[in-house]
Amino acid sequence: MEKRIYPEAIETIVTPEPYEARNFTDAREAVAALRALYERNTAFLRHCFSALATSGDKSTRYRAFYPAVSITTTSFTQVDSRQAYGHLATPGNYSTTITRPDLFEDYLVEQFRLLMRNHGVPLTVSESDTPIPLHFALIEGTHVDASAAEHIKRPIRDLFDVPDLDGTDDHIANGTLQLGLGEPKPLAPFTAQRVDYSLHRLSHYTATSPQHFQNYVLFTNYQFYIDEFCALARDMMARGEGSYEEFVEPGNLVTRSGMTHPDGGAISPRLPQMPAYHLKKPNHGGITMVNIGVGPSNAKTITDHVAVLRPHAWVMLGHCAGLRNTQALGDYVLAHAYVREDHVLDDDLPVWVPVPPLAEIQVALQEAVAEVTGLSGYDLKRIMRTGTVATIDNRNWELRDQRGPVQRLSQSRAIALDMESATIAANGFRFRVPYGTLLCVSDKPLHGELKLPGMATEFYKRQVAQHLTIGIRAMEKLAEMPMESLHSRKLRSFSETAFQ
Repeated sequence: MEKRIYPEAIETIVTPEPYEARNFTDAREAVAALRALYERNTAFLRHCFSALATSGDKSTRYRAFYPAVSITTTSFTQVDSRQAYGHLATPGNYSTTITRPDLFEDYLVEQFRLLMRNHGVPLTVSESDTPIPLHFALIEGTHVDASAAEHIKRPIRDLFDVPDLDGTDDHIANGTLQLGLGEPKPLAPFTAQRVDYSLHRLSHYTATSPQHFQNYVLFTNYQFYIDEFCALARDMMARGEGSYEEFVEPGNLVTRSGMTHPDGGAISPRLPQMPAYHLKKPNHGGITMVNIGVGPSNAKTITDHVAVLRPHAWVMLGHCAGLRNTQALGDYVLAHAYVREDHVLDDDLPVWVPVPPLAEIQVALQEAVAEVTGLSGYDLKRIMRTGTVATIDNRNWELRDQRGPVQRLSQSRAIALDMESATIAANGFRFRVPYGTLLCVSDKPLHGELKLPGMATEFYKRQVAQHLTIGIRAMEKLAEMPMESLHSRKLRSFSETAFQ
């Protein structure tokens, strides 16, 4: 440990020993170095805080920095043009800060491997100049006793770095980042502090640790789907069959294959705002399901945070209003376009940006519907319609003057309306996460077909089970695909980060 006197400050700043940058040609060795550096620096902050909490503060500031990885190329290397990621568009110096290399180990190894294979140059692991906020250095689940406040008299921000929202944004993903002269170009879509922010939010909103999230994510707007998912997952675990190895519920309750009850975690006294459930396979190859509730705000919130985990696909699976007279309750809607009247993403993704359908997702969903229902070809059209889904931010849109919304819906050729699907698809487009939507018609407000008491219960019992089975089968199909096929070039802009 050394003391560094910063001339612009009036206090002594204590940091770990400086880390000497190292070059690597092996991806796993590079990740191991990142992990060792990250663990050293976060442990330093935790130790300093623990010491202050017992002995009291001093006129000293404690600081440690995020690890960084960088690469420099001098050639316009020609790579396989079919690849959507894993290469640099132009020569230059590229860099990104790294957090939680333990959580992202497999992801980082794959990104590093592709970069070194495509460009033939080493990666450099170093210490960045971005401080690690104390809050993000604390181990998940850490409880800070209130008595610590009796010993620490100065504000925490005087003693440690705290989350800095000025540097926690989506400029890279949005394509609005303005670089200063000589600054390295971004290597990844998110900075370490942006990732840390979302990891903490995920734990808060879902009551499950980010480590449990799987690469294939289903979002729903009804608890009925969660109940069915839990029943199915618990049955799988009890039978101990198949490739799923664990089922995790809010509170990090873990039921392992071959068991009937969880053997880890703690039952939450109440459900969180958006509870998550994880049917796990090795290497995060299973399925996560999140009940996001109703509305575009929740849809944006959860996808803003899940995106930092770099999932391979997410799909909206829920209920909608059918807008066509030819539709029946229980029919399916496969979205191939969206009317975006949700407004929550207007500042990040202008409404004039098209959100295209992704062939790989569309095919998987359609094939799953055919397999589960036993219908195909022309017969499949009887229960499933492909078309435009409109997403609106006003749950009681039917109470408005009908000449406005109904005319717009008709002009857009919309066949269904909900409050989440376009938001989830648009954020998938924005964050380069393959997306899709399969909805079930639960009412037809324009035609006076609302569910009557009793009808609703029977409808949900019958239709939710089938709809969920279709969603799970679609995700399993996507998991069988090569990643280079699923992560489409369609989602990449003119100047992209090398990391997926």
